Amino acid sequence: MTANRTELVGIYLNDHLAGATAGTALAHRIARTHDEVADRTTLQRLAGEINADRQALLEIMGQLGVPVRHYKTTAAWLGERVGRLKFNGRLRTRSPLSSLEELELLRLGVEGKAAGWRTLRELADTEPRLSPARLDELLTRARQQADQLEDLRVAAANHLLETH
Repeated sequence: MTANRTELVGIYLNDHLAGATAGTALAHRIARTHDEVADRTTLQRLAGEINADRQALLEIMGQLGVPVRHYKTTAAWLGERVGRLKFNGRLRTRSPLSSLEELELLRLGVEGKAAGWRTLRELADTEPRLSPARLDELLTRARQQADQLEDLRVAAANHLLETH
């Protein structure tokens, strides 16, 4: 890669790593706090996969010689924590909206991750350090995660509308 392209790819991947850091924290929190016990197993599995995808991104960054910009990952981690303080109509307990909003946010994050994998897949056609097959696997998993999160989101929306 040319110097300018390398720099741009480095910025891009560090931005995705920041999102993956926040998304991993959010996924683990949702898996712990989601209201529907029946969904917790699925959410715990998804949280593990999302964490594995973050690790895959770190490996790809290493293969490309892209240094991790820790200030971005730290800011994303803190941002996820601050996001928990949003006004939701409740002072001390979880709002009935919490699960729905968190699932929507996590699904958006997975869609962003899929876009990143698609971009890297395009780059893999000219960058021999990237594995097209591995990126295809990551992209397939992201699609499956988005579908599962959409199912959970719809169920949470239905539950909210039926009970409140």
